Amino acid sequence: MICNSFHVVAINLNIAPWEPSIDIFSFDDKKNFPDKIHIALHLITFFELYTILLLIAMKGVAYLKLIIAEKPSVAKSIASALGASSRADGFYEGNGLLVSWCVGHLVSPMDAGGYDENFKKWRYDDLPILPEPFRYVLAPGKEDAFENLRALMDRPDVDTIVNACDAGREGELIFRLVYEMAGCRKPVLRLWISSMEDSAIREGFSELRPGTDYEALYQSALCRQKADWLVGINATRLFSVLYHRTLNVGRVQTPTLAMLAERDAKITLFHKEKYHLLRLTLDGTEAVSEKFTDPTEAEQAAVMCKGAAVTCTSVTKEQKKEQPPKLYDLTTLQREANRLFGYTAKQTLDYAQSLYEKKLLTYPRTDSRYLTSDMAETASCVIHLAAKLPPFDSCTDFFPLMEAMISDKDVSDHHAIIPTMEIEKADIKGLPLGERNLFLLVCCKLLCASAEPYVYEAVTVTFDCGGHSFTTKGKCILSEGWREIDRIFRAFLKEKPADGDGGTLPDFTEGQTFDGAEVSVTEHFTQPPKPYTDVICYERGIRNRP
Repeated sequence: MICNSFHVVAINLNIAPWEPSIDIFSFDDKKNFPDKIHIALHLITFFELYTILLLIAMKGVAYLKLIIAEKPSVAKSIASALGASSRADGFYEGNGLLVSWCVGHLVSPMDAGGYDENFKKWRYDDLPILPEPFRYVLAPGKEDAFENLRALMDRPDVDTIVNACDAGREGELIFRLVYEMAGCRKPVLRLWISSMEDSAIREGFSELRPGTDYEALYQSALCRQKADWLVGINATRLFSVLYHRTLNVGRVQTPTLAMLAERDAKITLFHKEKYHLLRLTLDGTEAVSEKFTDPTEAEQAAVMCKGAAVTCTSVTKEQKKEQPPKLYDLTTLQREANRLFGYTAKQTLDYAQSLYEKKLLTYPRTDSRYLTSDMAETASCVIHLAAKLPPFDSCTDFFPLMEAMISDKDVSDHHAIIPTMEIEKADIKGLPLGERNLFLLVCCKLLCASAEPYVYEAVTVTFDCGGHSFTTKGKCILSEGWREIDRIFRAFLKEKPADGDGGTLPDFTEGQTFDGAEVSVTEHFTQPPKPYTDVICYERGIRNRP
């Protein structure tokens, strides 16, 4: 209470310290004040007086939203897009907003030794270790970042927290653990975006959703984290104690290792088998016989065929159509980047994440290969911009077909990976090589996905020579469609064209005969299974974990 000659200000702090209830009582004379007021006046301290004055002043102050991003670079982009242009220590401020950031995982599960001193030693009798409840600690070296966020959350002029961490399972976990560790109970809204473009950020901010809508996603991430802890701690200690050496066991890494070991055993124990083929040459075309496991039999067949008459026994033609490929999700992008450039799964993800933060790609951690219907117009604009980039500017003009790329039911959290409208003003040549290659690969896929089908006539011709059957295959291209774009991109990368069903064949007809057959015998061996690549392991292990 604050008293002057005429008024007493009563402040009720029971609701919330940042939203006090203020009542003013008037009296004609100090002598008429109630006894309780006299007592309070004697007990009040200077600090309490200062606090009360501050709270009164704040009654007319507009409350702020605190936006928390996953890393500084993302926070900077969000702040710029939303008009928070003033930089302070650990945050941006402006336009009724505070924008700050985590630095990855600020909070992590407590180590087993934190629950019980006895658990610092690895002993069989202590297993299994099943914490109840799970406890969390600050990640070493990140205390300052956490304290900065806690101080911002505790500010009395902040009434709402906006979770702007990456729009996915891990981003949800990173924010929630910080929020819980800070003891914050202020309302949470969720910024959910698939692009770091300014327009996407502003649109997402205008459509903030309650944080509770993502509770299931948080619980999923929490379940995964606890499962990793339980399996990692208990299984690692168990096998290390049993075998008297450190054996790291993980929920994901151990099954993946088993998969690698199984494939390696098949490769090691593989016994190659020899077989032979007869090759018949006619008018520059080569036809191949069935396999011969007996080399003597193959040589005898070759002797019978050499110089003998050859008859074309059948010519079959079938028109085939290859639909354009689907857009990239993260897994298919990693697979093709590995095949074309040799990038590991992590390298591809890092390049894609960097391009996302540079506003050139949409959110990379997606399992969808489709776009939503409301993106059709934007995607069409992006396609026309991508078509102007070298080497795609040498492609035949085409009108993008959007229908095959659109499927609302096949998009859950995020749509497929595509370039953004920032492509128009970006310096693609100035990007680091890895990022540039990946960006052009995504552009190529978008252009291919929107092009006409590849149409060709598949031709299969069989011959008879010396009682043996020979077959050759070829094709006649009717419409190159999306394959033209793929071919131009491969030529740009100095890659061989994609494997096909052979080249163009001469115009053979059934019953046509040839004299003086040229036949040769070639030796071949069966091949062992191919080793798993980094991308295959990632795809079958990490990406498919529950």
